Amino acid sequence: MADSSSSVTVVDSVSTTNDIVNSIQTITSQGAGKAYQSVAHASSISIQDGIDYLRNVSTIATAGIGVATAKLVATQDPQYADIITKLQSAVKDAADITKTIGMNAGNILTNFPSGK
Repeated sequence: MADSSSSVTVVDSVSTTNDIVNSIQTITSQGAGKAYQSVAHASSISIQDGIDYLRNVSTIATAGIGVATAKLVATQDPQYADIITKLQSAVKDAADITKTIGMNAGNILTNFPSGK
């Protein structure tokens, strides 16, 4: 059987640990840290979505440019050169949008309280 001084020490240790874990400072800090992690995760998903958008626009534009180039060579019709230019512009615009998404996500995360 354990002596009473050991039992008192264990009870005191558990009580102290409980006080620390349940303190408002610990709860606030951990809550802010979890919120920061959630915002970081959401930011990374938004960046991934932006990159997917760029990839999809680029794939479609590349196919369109290929077709327009073949038609331009075959017909010498300048409308196909205009189509190529518009498709290249669409890829540039998608890249700019992706950059904006990334910069905005980074700014949100940088300015979000981390709980430190």
